[in-house]
Amino acid sequence: MGRGRAANYEGQREMILARAAELFARGGYPGTSMNQVAEACGLSKATLYHYYQDKYELLVNIADDHVSRLQGIVRETLAEPLPPEAQMRELVARLVEEYANAQHAHRVLTEDVKFLDTADRERVLDKEREVVRGFAQVVGELRPDLLQAAMTKPLTMLLFGMINWLFTWMKPRGRLDYEAMAPLVADLFLGGLGAVEAPAQLPRQRRA
Repeated sequence: MGRGRAANYEGQREMILARAAELFARGGYPGTSMNQVAEACGLSKATLYHYYQDKYELLVNIADDHVSRLQGIVRETLAEPLPPEAQMRELVARLVEEYANAQHAHRVLTEDVKFLDTADRERVLDKEREVVRGFAQVVGELRPDLLQAAMTKPLTMLLFGMINWLFTWMKPRGRLDYEAMAPLVADLFLGGLGAVEAPAQLPRQRRA
């Protein structure tokens, strides 16, 4: 009989993906070696190959796992019996939460998807397109006139720009955390600057 998988096999795979995503995000996919991944994981290179056959498989799994989670968020939220504005706020809140917990994977998805083979890249991009369509659908429900003017996708991409840029300028120990920022993004997108309401209570500023 062949040797079975260890009880923590899936946990080890997730840990490896997280470390690899961090390395890819910081040094780029081409500039990162399997030796570096193994060292970051505290594993021998031989052990690393027990979980992933090569660096490319790491890239595929990081990108596909992350975009699949985004796809799942959109599908679940659109299935909820909510009015369009509530759906949009839920989508924004859940996307910000996901990005906050997967910043490295998201950077890999946006920066390194070009290194995927055609079939893998198209599969990942198809899932990204579904995410965009889901947001654009809600924009169209909020403003049917924009749907007729083919403006829902451009506005969706502007919204994604706001969400994506959060993670380039926000300080993890600043006065506003990601949970507080999500409704501000939704307010700004749905109603403009005049609709933005300051949080009732800001998180305490943490000391370094």
